[in-house]
Amino acid sequence: MWRPKRMSIPTREEALPGRSEPIQVHPCHHVHGRPYTGPCPEGLKELIVGMGCFWGAERAFWSLPGVYSTGVGYAGGHTENPTYKEVCGGMTGHNEVVRIWYQPDLLSLEQLLGVFWERHDPTQGMRQGNDVGTQYRSGIYWAQSGKAVEGELAIAEASRIRYQSRLHAEGYHHSITTEIRSAVPFYLAEDYHQQYLSKNPDGYCGLGGCGVPFRPD
Repeated sequence: MWRPKRMSIPTREEALPGRSEPIQVHPCHHVHGRPYTGPCPEGLKELIVGMGCFWGAERAFWSLPGVYSTGVGYAGGHTENPTYKEVCGGMTGHNEVVRIWYQPDLLSLEQLLGVFWERHDPTQGMRQGNDVGTQYRSGIYWAQSGKAVEGELAIAEASRIRYQSRLHAEGYHHSITTEIRSAVPFYLAEDYHQQYLSKNPDGYCGLGGCGVPFRPD
């Protein structure tokens, strides 16, 4: 029986309980062979973004100069170690996200955020194109909190304001709906989702932006 997609995030009390054991994946990145599991390696920084289906979103980042590694997973909700089926059901509160480990001496947070803003439509709420549901919402997250993250949150907020101005200047009248949060746990997705479009070059990619550059031409 067909059921409409849930368009609101469940409360912690409503959400599925999940499980204590994390999903097991192959530890080496399919594109470049570097690790993408466990804690962020020393000397690198971490950013987590949601911008629609995570297959295409991950591909947008894995080959950027300065990106060390990427992995896809779930964040922003309540359920511990959810499965893809549970996330798609709408009762975890989670978003489909990409975790990016990057070298801050080669790639700045603002440069990463420029790719984020340009490669999806951040004004669509609980959807991205034909992909509808809470797991397709736009988001910028950090797993940690504290003073260092507070500075990065401020950079993200400033970038949102800047891109909103750019969109309005180009005739987009909708407001950006991107959520920006810290202290958001990240859970790796199943192995077959990791670097999906490297394993399946002709696979589905619903990623698409507004055609408005983050910086003026």
